[in-house]
Amino acid sequence: MRGRLVLAASLLLSGCASTEVGEPAEDHLQVIVGTSDGAESETYRLECDPPAGSHPEPGAACAHLAAMDDPFAPLPDDVACTQQYGGPQTANVLGRWAGEPVDVVLSRTDGCRIAQWDGLGPLLPGPVG
Repeated sequence: MRGRLVLAASLLLSGCASTEVGEPAEDHLQVIVGTSDGAESETYRLECDPPAGSHPEPGAACAHLAAMDDPFAPLPDDVACTQQYGGPQTANVLGRWAGEPVDVVLSRTDGCRIAQWDGLGPLLPGPVG
């Protein structure tokens, strides 16, 4: 009798482990857009496959990111950046993309960071303030 209970419990637990209910989407991001001057920030959620969330253009953002080889690659340490100021906008992107963790801080404080920001296209809905 005890063996049957253990077997039944094992089958029940293995069936629960295979469910996909409640698992987060593989591509899900939180985008916090603000400014360096302390103005209030805006937070957007983005999920892809299918595109959803509070982001103003989830379909465009997902398609743009999917077309990029490595959208959240860090800037190289050995690159020379033009010393120009692109504005006070900042962004923090957190979550997962292509199964990998994402935690990137963006700004527009020099030419490299402006190019990185602009390269993300519709993911960054626009400056706050």
